[in-house]
Order: sequence, then C-alpha cells, then structure tokens
Amino acid sequence: MTVLDVKPLTDRIRAYNPAIDDEMLSRAFSFAEKAHHGQVRASGEPYFTHPVEVALILADMHLDPATIITALLHDVVEDTGVTLDAIRQKFTDEIASLVDGVTKLTRIEMKSDNKQAENFRKLVLAMSEDIRVLLVKLADRTHNMRTIDHISRADKRLRIAEETLAIFAPLAERIGMTHFQHELEDRAFAVVNPEMRTSILSRLDYLSAQSEDLVSRICNELNATLADAGLESSVSGRRKSAYSIWRKMQRQKVEMEELSDIMAFRVIVPEIGDCYRALGILHQKFPMVMGRFKDYISTPKRNRYQSLHTGIIGPNKKKIEVQIRTPSMHEVAERGVAAHWGYKSDGKSVRSSEFQQLKWLNDLVRVLENADTSDEFLEHTHMEMYADQVFCFTPKGMLVTLPKGATAVDFAYDLHSHIGDTCIGAKINGKMRQLATVLNNGDQVEVLTSATASPNPEWENFVVTGRAKSAVRKFIRLEKQKEFAQLGRGLLQKTFRQSGKDLDESKLLPALMHFNLRTDEELFARVGENHISPEEVFEQFFPGEKTAEAPKKSKGAAKKPSLNIKGLIPGMAVHHGRCCHPLPGERIIGIITTGKGITVHRVDCQNLEKFTAMPELWVDIEWESDTPNVVNAQLETVISNEPGSLAAVTTTISDHGGNITNIQLTARTLEFFTFVTDVEVSDVRHLRSIVAALQSNPFIESVERAKS
Repeated sequence: MTVLDVKPLTDRIRAYNPAIDDEMLSRAFSFAEKAHHGQVRASGEPYFTHPVEVALILADMHLDPATIITALLHDVVEDTGVTLDAIRQKFTDEIASLVDGVTKLTRIEMKSDNKQAENFRKLVLAMSEDIRVLLVKLADRTHNMRTIDHISRADKRLRIAEETLAIFAPLAERIGMTHFQHELEDRAFAVVNPEMRTSILSRLDYLSAQSEDLVSRICNELNATLADAGLESSVSGRRKSAYSIWRKMQRQKVEMEELSDIMAFRVIVPEIGDCYRALGILHQKFPMVMGRFKDYISTPKRNRYQSLHTGIIGPNKKKIEVQIRTPSMHEVAERGVAAHWGYKSDGKSVRSSEFQQLKWLNDLVRVLENADTSDEFLEHTHMEMYADQVFCFTPKGMLVTLPKGATAVDFAYDLHSHIGDTCIGAKINGKMRQLATVLNNGDQVEVLTSATASPNPEWENFVVTGRAKSAVRKFIRLEKQKEFAQLGRGLLQKTFRQSGKDLDESKLLPALMHFNLRTDEELFARVGENHISPEEVFEQFFPGEKTAEAPKKSKGAAKKPSLNIKGLIPGMAVHHGRCCHPLPGERIIGIITTGKGITVHRVDCQNLEKFTAMPELWVDIEWESDTPNVVNAQLETVISNEPGSLAAVTTTISDHGGNITNIQLTARTLEFFTFVTDVEVSDVRHLRSIVAALQSNPFIESVERAKS
C-alpha cells in the first residue's frame, strides 16, 4: 500500500510509545519526502514509499524514534543532495550518526556486484558501534525483497537473493529477529530456487487438503491435555516454511516424503516452572522422539532466545515439534534485540544491559581484527553463524557456548585470546586430554597454559570457531612476515653495500609512502617475498642512480671472466642456460645462439633436443678445473607451513657458504610453501652439500634443482 501520510506511522508508534515527539517525526517525514521528490522506484511508485515502508516495519518492532527517523532519512544522503551536516543541524547527532552508518553500507553495496565479503566486513564494523544500523538495514533489505520482482535484470535479482541468504537472514536469526529471518529466507528462496520452493509448497498444500483442520485439532488436544492437568496455556501451530523444510532435506539427505515433522506447535505458559511442568505432562501423554529435546531456558542461545524444544508423537500419530516458553520469552523470540527496548515516561528509549552485551557480536569484531582479508573474515563468520551449539563449563561453573565439533583450543580462545595463544594442554572432566579433543555437552574443561607457549600451526587443521582459526592464522602470518622481513632486510643491505651505499633505516619514509606501506617491517617483508625488488627501494633513496650488478673488486685485482670455460670461440659472448643452470663439475656443451653468442648447457639438458639436426651450432667446451667460479644455481624447496621454516632455509644456505640472490614464493597451501631460490655457489659439489644439509632439516619437506 502506498503511504504518503505521516499519520499511519505516528499512530503505530503511539500505540507502544504515547510520549512520541510528533513534531520531530513529522519534520523528518516532510524533509525526506521533499528530498526524494521526483524519484521513482523500479515498480513505478514514488521512491519515498520505500523509506516510509521501512519505517513502518521498524515501528512494528516497537523501536525508538531515532531509529524510525533514521529509516525515513536512510537514503537521502546517498540519493539526494542532502548532506550529513544538514541532518545533524535539523535533527540530532544521534540520528546523523545512524544515517551515516547506513549510508556507508549502502555506498559499499553499490560499488560492486562481487564484494559480498567486504560488505559484510563493513556491516559488522558499523553494527558493533550501534546495532540499530543493522536493524535499519534488515528492514531495508526486507522491503527490497518484498519488491524484488520489479527488478528487470535476473542476474541482479539472483545476486541480491544469494546475499540475503548468506548474510542478512543469518544475522536476523543471530539477533533473534526470527520473523525477519523467515521472510528473508522465503523470499530469497523464491528467487534462488523457485522450482524447489513451488514443489515444496504444492506438497504442503496437498498434505493440508488430505488432513483438513489438522493443525487446529492438534492445538485443541494439546491445550486440553494441559488444561486437564490444571495448567493454564495457549497453544498455536503452524506448518514450517518451504526454506526450512528444504534445509532439513539437504541436511538429512532425504526426500520431503520422508520428513514427518513439518509442523511446529508453540505452548505459552505463565511462569518458568510451568514450562518444565508442561514438558512433563506432554511426555506422559505422548511418546517422546529421542534426541529431540533441547533446554534453551537453562542454557539460552547467544541471541538470548529461551524455550524448551521437544519432539513427540502427538495426536493422530503425527510427529510434531513443540516449543514451550513464557510470554516474556515469546516476546524475545519474536522481537529479538528489540524486546530489550523500553521507554521512560518522557518517551526516551532505554536499552537493557543484556542487549548491550551481545557476546557473539564482540566475537565477530575480534575475528574481524585478526582476519587478513575480507574473504577470510566471511569464511570465519559463516562458521560462527551457521553452527549448532555445544555447552561446556569452566572449573568455576562459567558456561561457554561453542559450535558443535569445537575442541579444547576453541574453548581456550573463547575464554580469552591470550589463553588460546598460550594453551599447552587441557583437562576435560578431570582427565588430561589432547588439545584436538572434540568437546561434548556438559564437559568441564580446564585449560593449561604456559607463558612461553605460542600457537601451533597444526591447530588450524582442527579448530572450528572463526575466532580460533583467525587467531592461529594471524600468528602464522605474523611469524612468516618476521622471517620475510629478516630476509628482505638482508637483500636490501647487500644491494646497497654492492653499490657502495649504506642502508639508513631511519630514512625509509619516502619508500614507505611510495609503496603505500605503514612500517619498515612491511617493506622488508615485501622485499623478502619478492613483491618489491631491492632495486626499486634503492631508487627511492638515490633517484636516477643504478645499483651495481656485482661486488666491486679490490684495486689491482685482475678482471676475470664471469665463466671460466675452456674451448670458447674468442670474441663471442657467453651466457648460462637458464633452462638448466650448469655448474662447474658438470659436463657441459655450448650452443651458438643467434644474437646471444654461446649459451652453455648441461649435456643432459632437454632443450638440446632442439639442436640435434644442427651439429654446426655445437661447441665442445669444459670448465677450467683449477679456476674459482661464482655461478648461480636455482633450488626448488618445499617447506612446512610453521614458524621458523623459512629462517631454517636461509640460515642453512648461509652456513654452507651459499649466497641467496633472490627468493620467490611459487605455491602455497595450508600445510606447505614452495620457493624457488637463486643461490650463488662455486661448483656442483658445493650445491650438493647445501642440498644435503637442507634435506636433513626437519622443516624442509623436499629440495631439488629447479626445472625450467
């Protein structure tokens, strides 16, 4: 319905907040209507109908006036010429701050169709400052999903629906807004998988027709059962949504015909004690479905949801799900975080301490701080939002809620990041257990720590919480950065020294600014990873100067050829074959190459096959046996992904007289890194001694001569 009058909105708010400031609300309504004048939605309606509908949605949630006014104004900064300062002057700093938060998110969403991870990262940051930003975004997304059919491009509809299922519906569930969650899921499901949704709805309609008034008959019998036992109650029932049925089909790998509990019933009783009493009465009358009982009253969900859940073989031999709760629990279940809102006599809003202390939101912010990229953050937070729960306790009885499959390390990180970083063992129910032990409901866990301990990279293979996984990855990343920084500093010092200059680390600021880096260590690490060459850094210190290609010779020393080889044609240039990197001590052959002179190859080089029909290009050459050489060899080294491994490679090569001139990361997995390293050696025996030393190092999985 098109609404262009403020009265329906005012009346809806006054129903729960009689002290509403009519004047400010009317002023915001007129201000936004004027700002959006002339703008039209894809449906053809005036654009202003959208912010009004968003405000009405939030009014139905009984939210405070500042949030509802933000809904009216949430698009004016982005879509009109109105500035944030104008909103601050005409309204309040609080409203301006909320509008700013929503505007930033909208701008991020509009930049790209493929930035879901970055959108989510920014959303978490904004809602950590004030969760009302998320409430406005959820209402905004809900109304957009209600009108999504007016978007002409199918690919855009699909992107919006997939993002709704991946991000906004889980967030709605996490803050207890189940009515938002279910509507968003169902409307997105209609876009993402319309055939399956239609099939499920058709099946539900068929079952309803086969058993007319079944829901009402079951409600009446459950109500009568409780009344006969002297318990006051209110029972309602509904069939589950098409999306929740589809999710269960996917999870249990069954067809819809095999699902029997497609109906859910809610029992509302006056007091907490009545919940457990009602549970006992129903279990006495109807057979219980084993494994379906969950007590969310004694151990609430992280969104403060409380209820008893059970499965029974109810009236008419139907397997049904029953939820038992009090009226206050029901309000939280229906309104989520909005249920923690209250109003003073003057109409000002007040939020309960429970609402302000959303542990899961703090967890997401910690994951955000540890994640290296937006995609990594999205991966970890999806773990957080979709997992089932297991409840464990500290020795002092503090409850710790974790996803199913969580380990002692996940438990340690949930207590505190420092406890996770320094844990060395765990006692589970009084017995020593491995840190990888999966926890069960009711386990008592005591974490053992050591001040000298640090995270083990192997933990990444078994931890399941985003907080633990991101903390371990952050530690590994920082350790690798230290090693790359050490290597990069050495490469820079060598480059500067060869050019007769000193590397003055106090003057790195121009280079940092040029490469858009913050710290010296970042610059050194980038050089060590071969993302920035030492020559590029040198150029920032000495613009226009070239680095020396080789160390300067002492005065009076005779200049020797770089390759000491017998049998060369006088006057012809000589080059190493980059395909095989021949070394003194190996049999070699020369190939006359147009424009290059003679290229030296090992006699077993595969590239020689190209010249088998051209014997006139072959030159018989050999190394001069007693003349010292400095030649370049390439090694391909696979090292384990753990702290100290890269340092082990560089130290071993240095200790055995090799000189690293370049190192490049070529492949990376969770377990291993692969590097190609250029090493200056004297001959093949020198290289073999280095390889043998590397092969004996426990950090090194394999090492061999690099192939072309």
